[in-house]
Amino acid sequence: MTPFAFVVHPIDAKRDVARKYPLVRFLPEKGIEWFLRRKKPMVLSEITGVTSPTGAQTKGWFIGCPLSPRMMLELPLEFVYGRILECCELAASKGAKIIGLGAFTAVVGDGGKTISDRSPIAVTTGNSYTVATAIDGAMEAAKLMEIDTSKATLAVVGATGAIGKTCAQLMAPHFERTVLIGRNLARTQAVADSISVEVTATTSIDALREAEVIVTVTSAGDAVIQPEHLKSGAVVCDVARPRDVSVRVSRERDDVLVIEGGVVAVPGDVRFGMEFGFPPKTAYACMSETMLLALEDRPEPFTIGKDVTAEQVLETQRLAKKHGFKLAGFRSFEKAVAKETIERVKAAVARRKAEGKTVPPSVARAESR
Repeated sequence: MTPFAFVVHPIDAKRDVARKYPLVRFLPEKGIEWFLRRKKPMVLSEITGVTSPTGAQTKGWFIGCPLSPRMMLELPLEFVYGRILECCELAASKGAKIIGLGAFTAVVGDGGKTISDRSPIAVTTGNSYTVATAIDGAMEAAKLMEIDTSKATLAVVGATGAIGKTCAQLMAPHFERTVLIGRNLARTQAVADSISVEVTATTSIDALREAEVIVTVTSAGDAVIQPEHLKSGAVVCDVARPRDVSVRVSRERDDVLVIEGGVVAVPGDVRFGMEFGFPPKTAYACMSETMLLALEDRPEPFTIGKDVTAEQVLETQRLAKKHGFKLAGFRSFEKAVAKETIERVKAAVARRKAEGKTVPPSVARAESR
């Protein structure tokens, strides 16, 4: 057996820390961050029951890194690296042979490369399998929404990052048109030039209004996609943590489908030992990549740095099929997406079209400014 560990951290400092320490909800966020900065990583739970159809088994631990995304962006990078490395050392002391970097720990700095170089055990970001499930999820959701991708526009937000770049490279050939959106036009254009079909590069988030299918995976730390940015009937696959899509979209846009990328069913009688907002026996794709490598007895730095290759994505798909991992439906804003939800979105799109309202009120207001 090859044991594993996975790093998790608070996304929203006040909300997430209050789950364990209820009294902190009375403190200002800066006060909570002061407390977190002085706290050491800890073992949050043991993970048991992960069992492949091949008979291979593994167990692991969730390791808590007491830093929020904002703290990781604002604190000195070496301090952040130090905290993440303490997580790796704690995992090694428990017997783990490989550790996955969750959420913002996978993107801060150089995307895990420095951590991998200094860690006593193998490190992976999980980005390869995250790309695989983002693509699978977005394409399946488009099919359910009756979008003909050969006649549709794809938009990738955060296209210069490891996940966004590879999603664009693998998905663009299936669409009539592709738009890449990034903060730096030169870097975004370089990604566009690397793709086998012609695509458009831009820094304008307003380009989303042209897209029927969107994959968004920035490291912004805050919502970048608002209700007025989306076309009626669009499918948005939000892979970012913290999420890129504003919660306002769930309240104001009943005519778009937002799904979270990378929700995976894990084989076996899995017990995670803690709640992280998913149904039982399901996990994020980044967690699942770590488990896949453990089941395969491959404690190696599989996905490290800012690049993910198509070969890595295909390899994780192969391993997932071998070990019984599969896409576990859809989730949206921490809730399961039922078939009825998709039908309601389709009905709202049809109703808006029948009423002659080509754009929803929030978009019309934005365009009139």
